[in-house]
Amino acid sequence: MRQIQVINSLAAAGHKISVYGFEKCGEDYFHPAVNRCCCVSAAIEVAEIVILPLPYTTNGTNINAPFCDEELTPESMIATVQKGKQLFVGKVDERIKKLCDAHEIRCVDYFDREELAVRNSIPTAEGAIAVAMKETPFTLHGSNCLCLGFGRIGKVLAKMLHGIGANVSVAARKPSDMSWINAYGYTPLHIGKLDGEIVKYDVIFNTVPHQVLDFNLLSKLKKDVLVIDLASKPGGVAFDTARQLGIKVNWELSLPGRVAPATAGKIISDTILSIIDSLEGG
Repeated sequence: MRQIQVINSLAAAGHKISVYGFEKCGEDYFHPAVNRCCCVSAAIEVAEIVILPLPYTTNGTNINAPFCDEELTPESMIATVQKGKQLFVGKVDERIKKLCDAHEIRCVDYFDREELAVRNSIPTAEGAIAVAMKETPFTLHGSNCLCLGFGRIGKVLAKMLHGIGANVSVAARKPSDMSWINAYGYTPLHIGKLDGEIVKYDVIFNTVPHQVLDFNLLSKLKKDVLVIDLASKPGGVAFDTARQLGIKVNWELSLPGRVAPATAGKIISDTILSIIDSLEGG
């Protein structure tokens, strides 16, 4: 659904858009100017830029296309892209890089852009709070909440939690982050020294993309704590250990596309247009 919003936003901006992989969607899903093609090669042959979804794959094998009638692999798709064209991909990896190099296609990772990451942090934070409200029997107002990490998502999430009256602590590592956390009115904690503190929290939000909550910390948590992991794979929680200890963990990947597809799609389309402008300017 997020990608449909990308398509419609680009079409509304006056770009000629051809699509493939949305056979299970009705005509009313798309802007009237969108050209729906019967095969992937027909869509690609008329395009200067080919755009894959975010993430481009969810299973490591096929392109992420849940509305498609067939399974598409990056190999079969890229084989139809002419030399010199550009491929815009959400979350580029070595597989895509090697395929693009072999076919002499320019590969652009739109997920790697700072403007997308910053704007994406807002629906991610809102979605995380919505999950917390749904999964807990108490209000976040007055509860003890811990944010692990003070990056883009951590900054926005801590601000939102503080705004609704939660008692917010933020765990970070850099002295500069600790100073900012204190300046914003949150409780600063060192992320490597949580042993004596972590027992008091009702909800813990992780934004760090490597394991922070190991057996040592998980074993010290309240039994009724809720852990919400917002980090990309492999996540920041020892999931099997948490399960064995009876700790409730929600691993919430791709929240923007799930909770706010219209906004998430507009963010991606704006980012793509910004990239196109910069490439043309260069």
